[in-house]
Amino acid sequence: MSVLPMSRFLRLALLGDAAASGATGILLAAGANFLEPLLGLPSALLRPLGLVLLPFAAFAAWLGMRESAQAAQVRSVVVVNALWVAGSAALLLWPGLHPTLLGQVFVAAQALAVAGFAVLQGLGLRGESPRPRTSLG
Repeated sequence: MSVLPMSRFLRLALLGDAAASGATGILLAAGANFLEPLLGLPSALLRPLGLVLLPFAAFAAWLGMRESAQAAQVRSVVVVNALWVAGSAALLLWPGLHPTLLGQVFVAAQALAVAGFAVLQGLGLRGESPRPRTSLG
């Protein structure tokens, strides 16, 4: 197994993902009944999705606080994020579900955020980080 030294960039990408996933998980799990009419998605779907996010957030936070980790552990976070994005797209296209406009925006926005974390984590896994832009003036 390949041990990966955790760059500051990768650690921040994991910790940001953990914070966002944890907050979304709590929102969905605790607020499912409140969110159901607003999002047009059943609380029986929202609550379990929220509960699934909580251990994921804990794992991402644990990884983000480490000085080194197995590369496979970080890859697993990227893969789960990619699956979440695919699942979000499937949810929007699912024939039996009819999310409200707010529900569609919520699902799409969180999928874009998750995709962004996956990209950042993938860059960090390869030892890269976005370069700051310089002005041409």
